[in-house]
Amino acid sequence: MTVAISVLIADDEAIVRDGLRTILDLENDMTVVGEAADGAQAVAAIRELRPDVALVDIRMPGLDGIEATRQIVRAPNPPRVLVLTTFDRNEYVYEAMKAGASGFLLKDVRRHQLTDAIRTVARGETLLAPTITRRLIEEFCTRPSPATTTPPELAALTPREVEVLTLIGRGRSNADIAAELVVAETTAKTHVAHILAKLSLSDRAQAVIAAYETGLIRPGMR
Repeated sequence: MTVAISVLIADDEAIVRDGLRTILDLENDMTVVGEAADGAQAVAAIRELRPDVALVDIRMPGLDGIEATRQIVRAPNPPRVLVLTTFDRNEYVYEAMKAGASGFLLKDVRRHQLTDAIRTVARGETLLAPTITRRLIEEFCTRPSPATTTPPELAALTPREVEVLTLIGRGRSNADIAAELVVAETTAKTHVAHILAKLSLSDRAQAVIAAYETGLIRPGMR
């Protein structure tokens, strides 16, 4: 028997929460365990309900979705955060991923795109496929900023791990990495796990950003 994916919906508009709940209630493998009208409520509800996935809007009163995401992912055994918003401004996408979100969707997506995205992040994967996401990451990582210096933790990576991080930055999956390096997929997965741990990254989305910010990947590189 398939275990249902538990979902918490955080949005300041009640009609949006109702609509999302209606959509998810139609899915046999999903269940909405709670709702929140702002970021602070979302953080508190997640601590109590421990959902698998949190749908979080960016623009909410008080604690916004980005700061809420930062607090959520710092909790023990945090849920995966899927940012769902009407705002597609570049800085929102970038900051959401920096905060630890596992995916970013606009509210004009089709029903099946939303449910597929929830399943994707629930599996521990990251929504990096949309072209707009990669474009925005590249744009922000090439802007001069004193905060985008090479982190000292990069020195802790082995040469092979640096190679794997570079491939992650190019959007390669574990299977792609294994094929390119001629290793088992389990070995590639282990390398990825070590990289995330050594660089204190929550998931592959942050690993992609790290690859750009440390100069391993530059926009336009193939």
